Amino acid sequence: MKKVMLMSAIALFGFAGTTFAQDLRPNQVPSAIQQEFQKTFPKASDIEWEKAMNHYEVEFEVGLLGTDHEAWYDEKGKLLRHEEEVSKKDLPKEVTNTINKEFDGFRISDVTKITEGDQVNYTMELENHNNEWDVAIDANGKILQQKHD
Repeated sequence: MKKVMLMSAIALFGFAGTTFAQDLRPNQVPSAIQQEFQKTFPKASDIEWEKAMNHYEVEFEVGLLGTDHEAWYDEKGKLLRHEEEVSKKDLPKEVTNTINKEFDGFRISDVTKITEGDQVNYTMELENHNNEWDVAIDANGKILQQKHD
């Protein structure tokens, strides 16, 4: 799951600097970022911070089952990007329709919802008996990228 999330971050949105991240202790994260994070994700647990170039990245879990999340903040505390592990049942109808049309008979797994500003995209693995695809689809059902695995 973490591999898919990292690949999507690098490939789709250009956060290549994430690969050069520096681990941080919570007291090394600016208070504006800490406050915004706690306000936005009050139930976060298992929190790990990193600084990469000019943004801060936090990996964390939410809920009893520990749903994975990642968030990126600028130096002033503005949320730039949020990725969260979601269930295939949480996909918008338009995304499901595209999958059923373009990948009929494929099983959906490892779904990640990526929110950046007002834009929402989904990445996932689609597989059948013979093929496996990594696919990125926007919330309107448009395929943004697909890679045969």
